Amino acid sequence: MEPVEFRRWAEELAQWISTYLEELDGYPVLSRSRPGDLRARLPDEAPEEGEPMDRILSDFYELVLPGITHWNHPSFFAYFAVTGSGPGILGEMLAASLNVNAMLWRTSPAATELEEHVTDWLRRLLGLPEGFRGVIQDTASTSSLVALAAARHRAFPQAREEGLFHGPPGRVYASAEAHSSIEKAVVTLGLGRQGLRKISTDSAFRMDPEALDLAVRDDLSRGLRPVAVVATLGTTSTTSSDPLSPIRKVASEHGLWLHVDAAYAGAAAMVPELRAPFAGWEEADSVVFNPHKWLFTPVDCSVLLMRHPEVVRDAFSLVPEYLKSSPGEEATNLMDYGVALGRRFRALKLWFVLRWFGAAGIRDRIRAHVELARGFAREVDAAPDWERGAPVPFSTVVFRFRPPETDESTCDRLNLAVMERVNRTGEAFLSHTALDGRTWLRLSVGNLRTQKSHVDRAWTLLREAAREERR
Repeated sequence: MEPVEFRRWAEELAQWISTYLEELDGYPVLSRSRPGDLRARLPDEAPEEGEPMDRILSDFYELVLPGITHWNHPSFFAYFAVTGSGPGILGEMLAASLNVNAMLWRTSPAATELEEHVTDWLRRLLGLPEGFRGVIQDTASTSSLVALAAARHRAFPQAREEGLFHGPPGRVYASAEAHSSIEKAVVTLGLGRQGLRKISTDSAFRMDPEALDLAVRDDLSRGLRPVAVVATLGTTSTTSSDPLSPIRKVASEHGLWLHVDAAYAGAAAMVPELRAPFAGWEEADSVVFNPHKWLFTPVDCSVLLMRHPEVVRDAFSLVPEYLKSSPGEEATNLMDYGVALGRRFRALKLWFVLRWFGAAGIRDRIRAHVELARGFAREVDAAPDWERGAPVPFSTVVFRFRPPETDESTCDRLNLAVMERVNRTGEAFLSHTALDGRTWLRLSVGNLRTQKSHVDRAWTLLREAAREERR
């Protein structure tokens, strides 16, 4: 594409993106597509000859856009809401234009050094001490995999050469509310699903440290080798936080690596009045936090903060001749701190976001989201036939419709039907979870564009849907 033609289309797309972000309220949040809709309208073969950009963009608007669920929508309340903010999008555009691979320092020195520096900024904002060093992965699934690989390396140093087939079985511990990515990481690392022991929780869905201690002792008595414990700050279902200090005590006594999953809630540690649940995380061996969740950075951007970067490096570093650096070139090579060799310039968009909003601006927006969620929780608490399932420490509310004299199975069915009815309107999108085997709904606030009017409308839609389902 010639520069003049590129400029023409870049300007048109910049205008479209600006209008799109401005008019998001006009889109249905949840795509109304059915499985196979898009593929049925696409040709079976790639084009033999190149096609003009106006035709490509026309097909984007007509074919692709209807199949988009709009995560940037202010009424996206499902899962954990995200925001592709303006500065983050601009940083992403520049990163795509530069198209560097930050695998070695020499393959783009600025990409490596900016990543080191911006993750250090983030470490300070989160209140973690100097000893932690950051590296950016794609998602928390990968960050946790890398952390647990380091834990496995420390517990089974021979496994790097010999594999895990000759030693005692290893065990990782996490609460029953831990994210599924932890189990997937344990399976990927060769410990098997039986290598994850799920620890019971208390009435607020927090890990029970006494149950953890008993589990570790039981495994030791049976010849198993404890490897790591994962504590979650902001669980996916309820955003509960495991008690870090007693968990750390158990980890220290038995030599376990302590990994803290704060993928969603980590941003709250920047706000002084929300920092209480994070007390003790400075003693963890690793911490994961996703700026692409509640720090307004476009997907994907997950920061793994390591207290023992040398262990992570020992677990992953593999340098063939064609990747060796020149003598005297002593610098960080980011390829040594994870699975991927190829690495996008993710630090650029995070740098843009932190500079554009500033720490104060980020804190103000997080506070506003927390207040919107707590305001919604107060509405639920005051409403007859509705109840809340968990506290609201951050910006996610767990609740359900519970008419009098309704048995649990009927209540489960009702709430799923209410949620689907709301989601079908296109005006709001919510998700659900299960607590103690029962269905609960979730409303999570985290988008920069969300206002009280959007939360109020979601509450109106929920009550209307509940009335319809009760008829």
